Amino acid sequence: MRTLAADSGAPAALIERLLTGRQKTAPMAHAHSISEALGTALLVLFAPSPSPNRGRQTTEQEQET
Repeated sequence: MRTLAADSGAPAALIERLLTGRQKTAPMAHAHSISEALGTALLVLFAPSPSPNRGRQTTEQEQET
């Protein structure tokens, strides 16, 4: 974690919170620097959450409204 913080310039506390799940997002500049330090695409690390309704079938009643 300290090596990633040093390589990316992002605070170690931020990286620790991301790794433990206590924080779900990061400032864009830190997100970019972390992904670059890891050599991976930004969206691999910080993929947007899927919509809660994605893939859900709507009922006829919902379609009428």
